Amino acid sequence: MSNLNNKNLTHIDTNGQASMVDISDKSAQKRTATASGFIHLHENTLKLIQNNDLKKGDVLSTARIAGIQGAKQTSNLIPLCHQLLTEKIKVSFEYTVTGIKVDTLVRCTGKTGVEMEALTAASVALITIYDMCKAVDKDMVISDITLNDKTKEDV
Repeated sequence: MSNLNNKNLTHIDTNGQASMVDISDKSAQKRTATASGFIHLHENTLKLIQNNDLKKGDVLSTARIAGIQGAKQTSNLIPLCHQLLTEKIKVSFEYTVTGIKVDTLVRCTGKTGVEMEALTAASVALITIYDMCKAVDKDMVISDITLNDKTKEDV
């Protein structure tokens, strides 16, 4: 394990207790984060999704909306996250031979980053696909949820 201590952890106070970071003295910046993830699916499940033949409806449209909603609810899900006024949330999908890749982008102008919102969007989109396909595919695996990039620029 690395030589981490409480000084390296921004959400821990001097007494070792969980604490929300104080961003009141920070300047607003344009902040963007991208994340991705993958769901492994059977070939037949992929075909059902592509042909919109699942009983629960249009899987990717539903997952896109769920990912957007998830990003908007991040501060309600993760206790120490700040509420953010998001300006852009994008959720897109790419079919592969073995499943579906989700890519997300979240942007805001604020005092703290949108990494958790991008990761939440990817996670919620993926579990929505899982939920909509669980009746036809018992071997689905969600994997590789990762933050790809985060940027901030002065405004």
